[in-house]
Amino acid sequence: MTSVLVVDDVDLFRTGLAAALQREGFEVVGEADDAEAAISDAESLQPDLVLLDILMPGISGLDAVEKIRAVSPGSRVVMLSASESEEDLLECIKAGARGYLVKDAPFGELANSLHSVAAGGAALSGLMAGKLLDVLSQLLRHQDFMAPRRPALTGRELEVLQHVAKGLTSKEIGHVLFISENTVKNHVRNILDKLGLHSRNEAVLYAIREQLIEL
Repeated sequence: MTSVLVVDDVDLFRTGLAAALQREGFEVVGEADDAEAAISDAESLQPDLVLLDILMPGISGLDAVEKIRAVSPGSRVVMLSASESEEDLLECIKAGARGYLVKDAPFGELANSLHSVAAGGAALSGLMAGKLLDVLSQLLRHQDFMAPRRPALTGRELEVLQHVAKGLTSKEIGHVLFISENTVKNHVRNILDKLGLHSRNEAVLYAIREQLIEL
């Protein structure tokens, strides 16, 4: 049976939720009405789950997440909140919460989510999952925009770079590819310019790392 500590400053909501969880098969080992009591209870009870409200008097639930995890490392913290703010969601995830559920979610959804977290998963209410995906999508697009774009090397430039990696001189590469030594040097110069590098060795290391050539 999964043990749960329920933390909420509204007595009627907390006791009603605790009773509903008991009927669902959870073992409610404690109730707390503020974050300080929640930290103390988590340390003494070591529950499997801590169902924690964000907005409470004194220390907020958000500030309590890391402290609860410190005193009860085996406890998984799930935030239960009326807030639908992306900022609150991200701060809770950053603090180490394993779930973020909104209070107006159907109880069946909440119970299923807690079972999932107890089994090692994570849980987000549908609305918050959508907001998290939106934030991640914006972040990834921003990273893609900011990522340096290196021009693609031509087939001939890759051939030259492959031979450079073998340790051949420009003259030797010219013999192999039936081009002049100066043409080889021009290819090498173009490769370095395109990649923003300063030496043949740097170009070879980059090409190997990016799997453009093989040794």
